[in-house]
Amino acid sequence: MAEQAVETGDGMAAAPPGRRSSVPAAGGPARTAAPVLPGFVGRRRELEELRADIVRAGLDTLAGRKSPRGRVLLIAGRPGSGRTALAEELAGQLAGQYPDGVLRARLTEAGGAPVPTERTARALLTALGAPVPAGAEEDELTQAVRSALKGRRALLLLDDAAGAEQVDPLLPDKSECLIVAVSRGPLTGVPDVRPCTLGGLDTASGVELLERYAGPTRITCDPAAANAVVEECGGQPAALVLVGGWLAALSKLSVVDAVTRLREMPPGDGHDVAARPLARAFRLAYEALPAPSARILRLLALAPAGSADAHTTSALAGCSVSAAQTALEDFEARGLLRAEPAAGSLPPQYLVPGCLLDMLRELMRTQERPAEVELARARMLERTVRQLHSCRAATRTDDPLTRKRLAELPRPLRFASPQAAGEWLTRRLPALLAAARLAVQDGRLDTLARRLVSALTRALTAHFGAEEAGPELYGLHQLVLDVARRCEMPLEKAAALLNIGDLDARAGRTSAALGRYREALDAARGAGDPYAISRSLESIAASYHELGDWQRAVDWYGRALELRLTRGELADEARLYGRLGAVRSYAGQWNEALRDWRAAAAACRRLRDLPGHARALGEIARVHEHAGRPQDAVRTCREAVESARQAGDDRLWAAMLLRLADTLERLGDPAAAAGHRSAAGELLTGVPSAPAVAAAPGGAIVPLPAPAEPEVPGTRMAPPD
Repeated sequence: MAEQAVETGDGMAAAPPGRRSSVPAAGGPARTAAPVLPGFVGRRRELEELRADIVRAGLDTLAGRKSPRGRVLLIAGRPGSGRTALAEELAGQLAGQYPDGVLRARLTEAGGAPVPTERTARALLTALGAPVPAGAEEDELTQAVRSALKGRRALLLLDDAAGAEQVDPLLPDKSECLIVAVSRGPLTGVPDVRPCTLGGLDTASGVELLERYAGPTRITCDPAAANAVVEECGGQPAALVLVGGWLAALSKLSVVDAVTRLREMPPGDGHDVAARPLARAFRLAYEALPAPSARILRLLALAPAGSADAHTTSALAGCSVSAAQTALEDFEARGLLRAEPAAGSLPPQYLVPGCLLDMLRELMRTQERPAEVELARARMLERTVRQLHSCRAATRTDDPLTRKRLAELPRPLRFASPQAAGEWLTRRLPALLAAARLAVQDGRLDTLARRLVSALTRALTAHFGAEEAGPELYGLHQLVLDVARRCEMPLEKAAALLNIGDLDARAGRTSAALGRYREALDAARGAGDPYAISRSLESIAASYHELGDWQRAVDWYGRALELRLTRGELADEARLYGRLGAVRSYAGQWNEALRDWRAAAAACRRLRDLPGHARALGEIARVHEHAGRPQDAVRTCREAVESARQAGDDRLWAAMLLRLADTLERLGDPAAAAGHRSAAGELLTGVPSAPAVAAAPGGAIVPLPAPAEPEVPGTRMAPPD
């Protein structure tokens, strides 16, 4: 049985995405641990009802039709009612019946906003080991999720759904999958779903939960007071955990003291009677904290995705990493935080329970000055940027300058190995992405937000490559674009649009990419940056090339070439002449193609670029052959072979020999063609070439880099640090 936690950006503990966590070859989800929750107690009746609901005859079955969707179970309850714990317990009991694993996704962000469905779908696809197209729309992604789940028997746990519109698009079609949804109330719009509505725990179960945190001695000695605590807490598990943690931390106080203090507490929000027990229990736990600890807890409301480690906490509070770790462990013991599953040698991480976040934010608003809150957020972002720089540098330890810079970093910011840095990046990725989004949305720390996005982009590319990190890079470039538009920064706007356009082009959305490139050109012209202008022109041309509009491709490549010629950038001139030659070859304009390829060859010769010169000659030979000039093709092929030989590139030399062999064979000289193929084979296998090879040079045509191929997204026009 495999279990998978799905990262949707904010909220619950997230397992590494599938492509970074050793997905089995068979395509099943990677094995990960379930979230660490307090020991489960009670709810036997609810569990029985939910299990019975799995096999209940639905409306479609009663009507004689097969259900078009997998069975959906709904657990409804207020935050703090133990609804997620019940869902996890049910998933644990049923996991053996679903061999394709348990997939988890939280559908509400730590700030309370619904998670966009496309983000959830993208995370589910990653967990399933399915392709995740960068920049795809919601409909495409949700359809891909349904296709990926087809034929599988998996359990989907969708936690904290804000409404049916988040759940319905993710339901597999005609599937043997089971969906367990957690929500505040009924999901009107999802058919044939009966909610299992949670109230408080029964007294016996409440006392048992209280005992697990407070210890058995005081509970056993005063059962009547323990029952009274359960009554004062309304049987709410979250409230009982907080009271139990309070008793554990204050060993000299009795259970009767807890009852008395709870009754003395102000009732909390008078408009929400059901929330009063949790509010009073939280106030009890909070007021027992020393002042420095209370401040640290308040500032954890700023932790991205509600997830904090010692570094995040240290930066927020302005204390040492060791002091932050001690505080986090104390909060966990008091029931104020929940530990996330351990991951290798990485330090532990902690989650702020969602039911406490609003109360922490209110405390922060009333007890912290706005300037102090902004400073804490800035410290956290600055620390994150430094960690990301260290994470990226860990992949470049062969560079002496990088090693020197790493040695100058404080020890807690260094990573023991590239593997440790990659594990940290994967594990913290949900919080890092959330931090980037929150920093951009805030709007008051745009410089830090840009630095954070830039550092995260580079770290992702260094560890996972542009292809694997494409979905995350797409979102990050969108964030850069948001900041650039808000702050009227045309160069950054052009860079973001070019990078997004590259990802669109790579995903096959050429028309969308063309629109991005045109907008980037306008921004680049506004910035007056020739590099960005030229890149935009080339990208527009490449899009037209991909669309088969040869004339427009020639026109736009020509504009880019004119700009390079005025700047005397010889290497770029050679590349653009080659791309013009390639487009004109596709269009059958042989004379114009010959002119451009000869110009490319001449530029390579001036650059002393022998491999480039050989490739250009090979293309000239190709054009000669298509234009019906076989003798010119053979002569030029021989020149290309000689140039490749002088370059010392055996693979290129062999390719040119094979190209010459093909031309000779078409001219009716199979013996000479066989000799060249044999020589090419010797070069490719590493066997020393025969002397006859050099005496009879010739070769094959290898095109210049494909004109429509975009440069690596995320590196071509990276956001400035």
